Amino acid sequence: MSFVSTENAVPPGPAVPASAADGPAGPADEAWRQTHLGRLLGHALRRFDARVLALMASDVQVPLALSNLAARAQVGAAHIHITRHLAPGGSRLSELASSAGMSKQAMGDLVDQCEAWGLVTRQADPHDKRARQVVFTPAGLLWLEAFRQAVARAEAEFTQAVGRDVATVVALGLEAYAAGYGG
Repeated sequence: MSFVSTENAVPPGPAVPASAADGPAGPADEAWRQTHLGRLLGHALRRFDARVLALMASDVQVPLALSNLAARAQVGAAHIHITRHLAPGGSRLSELASSAGMSKQAMGDLVDQCEAWGLVTRQADPHDKRARQVVFTPAGLLWLEAFRQAVARAEAEFTQAVGRDVATVVALGLEAYAAGYGG
């Protein structure tokens, strides 16, 4: 792995080839594409989400229809956005989309699908009768609890795989890094 400390790193600038044979598009410049932090984080997130969904697919507390959808890979990482971002008391579609970093239209499509599956429903916003809120259904609340348990188990598996010290450092580092994100 090529992830190294950038404490004393030179600021980014124009690439300088090591030799004429190793130009800007040469082999020496290709390794970074496979091992940069963004790619590693993306792979880790996809692996984590896949494990969470697999755990949810086998959870007896999850309504059978939803468990079957998860087992057949009909529920994906995009659906987890609703589980992660929908406030327990409900959220407006625009708030939900913003929190998940998605467009309102894309979130609307996702909510439509989750509503058809019985995870969420739309109801009048108690604070603004012109607006609608997305809220969990009773089946959606079971899904949310299964999600909480699956996340806890996947985190425990991560800790077991990398060790408690590394898991703690990763969690603290990601928490500090994410705190600077305005999205």
